[in-house]
Amino acid sequence: MIEIMCYTINVIYNNGGIKMAFKNEYLQKVYDKVCDRNPGEKEFLQAVMEVLESFEPVVEKDPSLIKTGIIDRIVEPERFIQFRVSWVDDAGNVQVNRGFRCQFNSAIGPYKGGLRLHPSVCASVIKFLGFEQIFKNSLTGLPMGGGKGGSDFNPKGKSDREVMAFCQSFMTELSKHIGADTDVPAGDIGTGAREIGYMFGQYKRLRNEFTGVLTGKGLSYGGSLARTEATGYGVCYFTEEMLSCMKNDSFKGKTVVISGSGNVAIYATQKATELGAKVVALSDSNGYIYDANGINLDVVKQLKEVERARIKEYVNRVPGSTYTEGCRGIWSIKCDIALPCATQNEINGDEAEMLIKNGVIAVSEGANMPSTPEAVEKFLANGIMFGPAKAANAGGVATSGLEMSQNSERLSWTFEEVDAKLKNIMINIFHNAYNASKEYNHEGNLVMGANIAGFLKVADAMKWQGIAY
Repeated sequence: MIEIMCYTINVIYNNGGIKMAFKNEYLQKVYDKVCDRNPGEKEFLQAVMEVLESFEPVVEKDPSLIKTGIIDRIVEPERFIQFRVSWVDDAGNVQVNRGFRCQFNSAIGPYKGGLRLHPSVCASVIKFLGFEQIFKNSLTGLPMGGGKGGSDFNPKGKSDREVMAFCQSFMTELSKHIGADTDVPAGDIGTGAREIGYMFGQYKRLRNEFTGVLTGKGLSYGGSLARTEATGYGVCYFTEEMLSCMKNDSFKGKTVVISGSGNVAIYATQKATELGAKVVALSDSNGYIYDANGINLDVVKQLKEVERARIKEYVNRVPGSTYTEGCRGIWSIKCDIALPCATQNEINGDEAEMLIKNGVIAVSEGANMPSTPEAVEKFLANGIMFGPAKAANAGGVATSGLEMSQNSERLSWTFEEVDAKLKNIMINIFHNAYNASKEYNHEGNLVMGANIAGFLKVADAMKWQGIAY
């Protein structure tokens, strides 16, 4: 038995997933059906479990949700597409990857969510990400539904020509299912400006139209200023508001540990530093660096954005810094604020305990679901301010939504205009989540608050649009 977010939950493992005992009979039936339909899809089941936990007081307050089957429907994708991606490498060999697009929910707008290119991509990961995207997009206040996609293709170590060959083949199939008013993909892990450019070019060739079908585009062909910085900046804007509202505190004078060294981590480091904090650690999949004097971001940008090198090279350029093999050890470093910005489930229960013992006061998720359920429970039980991913890392998709608006208007806003809109969105997301946590008698539990606030808007739209028989 473990206590998670104020509910007593029995946990057993079934076909690689998690079966749970909810107090609410309806939620139990919904979750059991999800487990039976998606055996072994542990990432997706974990995401559904975490969200359904939050809905018990909502269902008790509004029984019409049961009659209309809103929750039964919201846990099932409207459409899940899997396809073959064949391409030719530089040696002339044919390679075959799997492509995915999960169009999860379009109740409040066209499907919106990134394309992840990584060997770990599978149906479970894409469903989990698409499901989370429903609530994240709703929280932004912008008219965007939830979706996600990607492939098990790994762009690391590939030539530009090989990446182009893959992206063109991938888009040849994906183009049949997306459009500016239907489904608007974006970048994600492994999908940067290069990949988005190749995909956009192929879409334009195939459809003979220039539309805002992808976000994260280059500035010369419809991209938005501040998009690269958006997720990293956004997690800091959210965290700063959380610190201010809940503890009358700020980043100023705080020591921060950030995992990862991609866009999210780099720009979270930049913004946290601007807000008066000292970031002392970053990581990649091989290990982590520690710099007691504060991370030299110029060196990190050179390594990661120009040279595409490993983070361990940092110690050869910055005297006094250290490198440690194994990325998970980063959470043993003493800090006031932790920003996990790498990947899912990177902080488990033991690592959460280390952070708590070392005096962490706030944790905000820059990656998608980087904390396990056990870790989240420990943070909440110990009074740690915790910003869940669907709220704290919504800056990326929020700015993608702003890019969609600019494309529709055929306009381009300044960096300052986009950044100001982003900051306002992130502040509103915090207050929407915080206010929902108060309304449903779990003040300060932003996991519950974010889930409920994001859900209620989508649920209302689903009710008004009726049931398709």
